[in-house]
Amino acid sequence: MPVQSYRELFAWQKAMDFTAEVYRVTRRFPKEELYGVTSQLRRAAVSVPSNIAEGQGRQTTGEFRQFLGQARGSLLETETQILLSERLDYLDHETTENLLKQAAEVGRILNGLLGSLKGSHRPV
Repeated sequence: MPVQSYRELFAWQKAMDFTAEVYRVTRRFPKEELYGVTSQLRRAAVSVPSNIAEGQGRQTTGEFRQFLGQARGSLLETETQILLSERLDYLDHETTENLLKQAAEVGRILNGLLGSLKGSHRPV
């Protein structure tokens, strides 16, 4: 049975969980980074589920795949910001590893969804 809403997509659900965790951990970042790393990291994280949702709402599989690709790019951007945050001592190693583990899971799910759309003529 086809998915009726982006909210039914496991990829979107896990990306939302990941984004919420990014918001939780960045609350502890220095206040002077509010418009720097904090903002950049949050925007990149929010872009992941947002692109999944937007892509699922498109008319063609090609468009959906394009937005999933953008979500994957945003996920890699988020990982980079997480690693930078650890280098700047805004995140401890354990928190960094936890976030990267969650990011990897979202990435695997996105890759699986992209793979399932090959040869398909309509979004899942």
